[in-house]
Amino acid sequence: MSDDAAADADPEVPDDDVAPESAAVADEEVLDALFATIEDRKERLPEGSYTASLFTHEKGENAVLEKIGEEATETILAAKDDDVEELTAEAADLVYHLLVLFARKDLDVADLRTELRDRF
Repeated sequence: MSDDAAADADPEVPDDDVAPESAAVADEEVLDALFATIEDRKERLPEGSYTASLFTHEKGENAVLEKIGEEATETILAAKDDDVEELTAEAADLVYHLLVLFARKDLDVADLRTELRDRF
């Protein structure tokens, strides 16, 4: 997965939204690297970036919330159809959009880790 899963999350995402260092990210660091890229896009708002567009969309936060709903539905349908490849892809899209929502709410991956750790 690229640093900016937007390239994988949406077929309309331009190639320039993918961070060049993505191939060097270790598996255990991928969420942190992805979130760092999301934060970077949030700050810089580069033109043509799908991720940046989620921070500037005329619908505001609703644009991200709608994508989360869409991706959740697609994830459920892939699971129901026992399509493991599609399930994996849709789950990645869902996680990506959840991380965008976290960035909009000034949360980060550490907040998610803490919440999950506290549930053990």
